[in-house]
Amino acid sequence: MTSATIPQNPIWTWAVPAASWVFLLLYVSMPDMPGLVPLLCMGLLGSVIAAVHHAEVIAHKVGEPFGTLVLALSITTIEVALIVSMMLSGDPADALALPRDTIFAAVMIILNGIIGLCLVVGGRRHRVQKFHVEGMTDALCTMTVIIVLAMVLPNYLGSSPDGTYTAFQLSFVAVATLVLFVAFTFFQTMGHRDYFVPVPVPGQDPEEEHAAPPTAGTTWMSLGLLLVSLAAVVLSAKAISPTLEALLGRWGAPAATLGIIIAAIVLLPEFGAALRNASANRLQSSLNLAIGSAIASIGLTIPAVALLASYMGWPLQLGLDGASSVMLVLSLFVVALTLRTGKTTVQPGIVHLVIFAVYLFFSFVP
Repeated sequence: MTSATIPQNPIWTWAVPAASWVFLLLYVSMPDMPGLVPLLCMGLLGSVIAAVHHAEVIAHKVGEPFGTLVLALSITTIEVALIVSMMLSGDPADALALPRDTIFAAVMIILNGIIGLCLVVGGRRHRVQKFHVEGMTDALCTMTVIIVLAMVLPNYLGSSPDGTYTAFQLSFVAVATLVLFVAFTFFQTMGHRDYFVPVPVPGQDPEEEHAAPPTAGTTWMSLGLLLVSLAAVVLSAKAISPTLEALLGRWGAPAATLGIIIAAIVLLPEFGAALRNASANRLQSSLNLAIGSAIASIGLTIPAVALLASYMGWPLQLGLDGASSVMLVLSLFVVALTLRTGKTTVQPGIVHLVIFAVYLFFSFVP
């Protein structure tokens, strides 16, 4: 799934997480050290990039579609870790809507930002790109149901106010989203794996598409470094979250800003991987990454934060407001039209990018 040009575990992939741990040790021993928070922020971002690199190495070893599943799970783990860390360290009143804001931001970035730019980059270079419509149809159906259950339905139930589920309802929805995620994972990796492998391109040498898979030693090293990087992300997020929330409050930023920041940090490396595949005429891998991450993002994040909310006694505000619901419905409708034929060009990509720009504009200028 990854480009042949990606090196396997260069120095920076272990040096960056190591530096992040050094910053964390400084935070523990000297919490008032000047300039420590910017260092922690750099360590967090670097650890996210390193974690996704190691996930890509493992993904390259196991092949498609398991590779994109590994990457999607790694990214979702980072997202859950950031959300939970900031919920626990911040004001509980402000934390109630953070999962909703982060998940919605991730969905909009994936459906419009990542897919849109992949279609534009791939379409400009290869004009028409192909993918398996059967796999994408099932993925879109699964994603749509999970999103509606998680963020639209609570607005229309009378049993709990302000777009929240009761504790029992939240438990049921968490189980339902988890079942859908597991079912789709089985469908993708075992039931109909052929729907998610890259479409062969006439005249393209397969040896140019993929580098030799990493050795077992390299793969195990990446697994260990992936765990180290994920731990650094969690602890760094917990350390910087009070300062970040205080800055956003001082600047008068909209409430959804923190969720957008978390989603952007988490999805930045995946964005690069999807673009590389689209540029190399492997749009199927780009879509596997995008749609698979959207499904994993909600299918795993909702159960995780629901468990935390039940333990802490927090009523999660999952329901979207009216404007966000309109943007979500528009995005789902357009992406369903874009991926209905198994072929894409530049024009649908431009449409998705315009929707993404509208989402960002009205997020910061409500």
